[in-house]
Amino acid sequence: MSPQTTPPRTAIAQAIPSANNATTASATITPSVFDHLPDSALLREADLVRSPKRPHATPPLPFSAPTLWRMAKAGTFPKPIKLSQRVTAWKVGDVRAWIAAQTNATI
Repeated sequence: MSPQTTPPRTAIAQAIPSANNATTASATITPSVFDHLPDSALLREADLVRSPKRPHATPPLPFSAPTLWRMAKAGTFPKPIKLSQRVTAWKVGDVRAWIAAQTNATI
């Protein structure tokens, strides 16, 4: 019997960490630009909540897009600004004030 040899790993297989591999892959998290924007800046929905299209981004709000719209409709979140028929955005200052109010309400 000849000793078994393992086939060379492909590029895809090399990218996947194995159980016996000492190095583990870690996700790269991009810091949010929310803290560096002026209060007059405008943010769209994808910048405020987690989006499957941008899983690496860190949004400032911990809930989903449907919850964002539900809260805006109910008046428990700042009202968005309609920029055109299909484009809606929120003022950064309004969102920051809402976050501060939520933080103060829970303390």
